[in-house]
Amino acid sequence: MAPAALTGFLALCAWLLLTSGFAGAGKLLVVPMSGSHWLSMRVVVEKLSQRGHEVVVVMPEVGWHLDKSPNYMVKTYSTSYKLEDLNREFLVFTNAQWKSQDSNLFSLLTSPLNSFFEYIFSHCKSLFNDEKLIEFLRESAFDAVFTDPFDMCGLIVAKYFSLPSVVFTRGLFCHFLEEGAQAPSPVSYVPRFLSGFSDTMTFWERVKNQVSRLGEQMLCHNILTSTLQIASEILQQPVTAYDLYSHTSVWLLRTDFVFDYPKPVMPNMVFLGGINCEQRKPLKQVSHFSLRSL
Repeated sequence: MAPAALTGFLALCAWLLLTSGFAGAGKLLVVPMSGSHWLSMRVVVEKLSQRGHEVVVVMPEVGWHLDKSPNYMVKTYSTSYKLEDLNREFLVFTNAQWKSQDSNLFSLLTSPLNSFFEYIFSHCKSLFNDEKLIEFLRESAFDAVFTDPFDMCGLIVAKYFSLPSVVFTRGLFCHFLEEGAQAPSPVSYVPRFLSGFSDTMTFWERVKNQVSRLGEQMLCHNILTSTLQIASEILQQPVTAYDLYSHTSVWLLRTDFVFDYPKPVMPNMVFLGGINCEQRKPLKQVSHFSLRSL
């Protein structure tokens, strides 16, 4: 991303995350997801901290790429699994994907990723088992929660403390983005994820698109069962995926609308392109004389 575009993007994030007004800095609770998801979010968190916002990042002791920084406070909590466990489950999933010839959502969600999800989702229960950490978060009086919604822990934290949430994501599998943002997604011309269809479908492709959507609802309900059980225990009431995703105040979508097929969007859905990886390094300067010698 060019420096000017990155500056504009971060200024937009700061404006959205300041729920206390434009006069002063905000107090932000960050609940990231480990792995490559954090690489993109970390750039934003660093800049927000440098601009004067008080940032506290809550992360598990075990995870990928969850490094600390002097620019913000980090609070950690123990987990019920070790890094070797995560690596083992992820290796099982990747090996299964290489062997599979299918590239649809059904094959993805019925693969060994299901058990991998259970490892990832279980860390949220460990967070709430840390009574000292929960008391610290309660007394800190944050203005908002900034989170990756994929593992849903940040959404649970936001709902538990009754805080507005700003999510930062490339997109969500299944139907949770459309339902959470209350954005219409007509199956007649909006193809489902990994369906392989375009926005100009034939009649039978539209029928298959509808069947695919129904299949998503059943599969996703199954894969999130353990997560919603954890959420129900924490919030002490029955919880659905819609309850958590609809609590989101702003959806920061790190993509560009030109990469997707035309579909309705809501005012709280903001497209932010070019932030799906770490900030690039400057290219070496090459003169035309060196090119002639090639």
